[in-house]
Order: sequence, then C-alpha cells, then structure tokens
Amino acid sequence: MITTYRVLVTGSRDWPDELAVSRQLTALLAATTFLGQPFTLVHGACPTGADAHADQWARWHQQRGARITIERHHASDHGQWPQCGPIRNRHMVALGADVCAAFISPCTKARCSRPRPHGSHGASGCADLTEAAGIPTRRFIT
Repeated sequence: MITTYRVLVTGSRDWPDELAVSRQLTALLAATTFLGQPFTLVHGACPTGADAHADQWARWHQQRGARITIERHHASDHGQWPQCGPIRNRHMVALGADVCAAFISPCTKARCSRPRPHGSHGASGCADLTEAAGIPTRRFIT
C-alpha cells in the first residue's frame, strides 16, 4: 500500500521569499514522485506569506498533473482570536506529517516583551510543536 506523503508548511504571514518555499516543496515533490507517493500539502490557510506561497505552488503543480492534495486549515475554524491560531497549529500537528517546512520571519510585534531578535510567534510555535511530536522539521529564517 502506498501512503500519502504529508508535508506541513508553517510560516510567517509576511514571509517574502516565494522562491524559498517553491524550492523546498519542489524538492520534496520530486522525491515523492520518484517513489510513486501521492503528496499532501498541509498549511494554515493564511492569505499572505508562506502559506499563500505554498498554496500557489501546489495549485500550479496540480494544473500540470501532479498528484497533490491541499489541506487548508483556517485558524477561524478553531475558535476566536487570539487562541485560534495556536489551537489550529496543534490540530495540524496532531493530524501528523512526514516533514515540516517552517518559514520564519523576525517578530514584528511592537509590544512583544521577548528579547530581540526572535522569530514570529505563530510559525516558531508551530515548528516547536512539530519537533516535539517527532516530525522532522527544517526551519528557514529570514
């Protein structure tokens, strides 16, 4: 039985580097295609940043015949702000993944009390969760 290869993408809302997302996902797709595995892209459905870049990449490849399923997990489906994002991230991690690609920009919150510099809270937190769950995680930092 061939299992689906699940790739969880987490990323900052302001992640600027579409090419970094594309390169990483293309490399993962090439490996799964070689093995004959279907590919599932899991992301947090943010309309900007890394999630949007990943979604655009997947749709482009689908149009060209790639066997890609997109799982979009909207934060708003998991309660009210500000808890909905972390709840959604825990849900995505609990569903499992073979690998996580985390695209993390610096925190830009004006009222953040953490020492600078550090990564955006949502993407960093989700990457921490995947690592704690034993999911191989590659962090890309701007």
